[in-house]
Amino acid sequence: MADFNKVLTPGDYENGELNVVIEIPTGSNHKIEWDREHACFMLDRVEPIAFAKPCNYGFIPQTIDEDGDELDVLVITDQPLTTGIWLKTRILGVMKFVDGGEVDDKIIAVPEDDRNNGDKYQTFEDLPKQLIEQIRFHFNHYKDLKKPGSTEVKEFADVKTAKKVIADSIERYKEAHPELKAKEDLKDIAEDAKSALKNAAKEAKKAWKNVTK
Repeated sequence: MADFNKVLTPGDYENGELNVVIEIPTGSNHKIEWDREHACFMLDRVEPIAFAKPCNYGFIPQTIDEDGDELDVLVITDQPLTTGIWLKTRILGVMKFVDGGEVDDKIIAVPEDDRNNGDKYQTFEDLPKQLIEQIRFHFNHYKDLKKPGSTEVKEFADVKTAKKVIADSIERYKEAHPELKAKEDLKDIAEDAKSALKNAAKEAKKAWKNVTK
């Protein structure tokens, strides 16, 4: 299996696009998690069936949230998505969430290209209110049988807030992986050099035309 944190980037989040890897399909009570150390999926636990996930659950590659794990994403689709696939999504907002006293925010997104519903979910306000309440209820209570009151949905926030959460999570990943930062710096240097050579070639061509007039 590919190591998603090596083969995928977070995506063009500044323009509203995210790469997301699916861990748990809609309707599953299996708490499947990406095992970063072994680069594979593992079944962490089996939840009570009453607390099956109300939507697909996944993560953004090359991110670290405040709880130390990859930043989570709730992906809204009409049918469940399969564990282990990745897709491009459009950001709609973020669910500000606390789990056991730790910040554990969840980005809310939809597939970038959903021809089944004509891409009707363009903003958070387009989502059915009943679905939002189901998501709120699920995350407020899904640990109640073992750890009552340990989770709390603080609020649902807009795309701007979501992008800030994503940006902070990307920075944490880069801080933990200095080799990635060095690679990006080299890429920037190469791009600058390429641009400089291109401009120099244009100037040389212009000068040659003036000489040969």
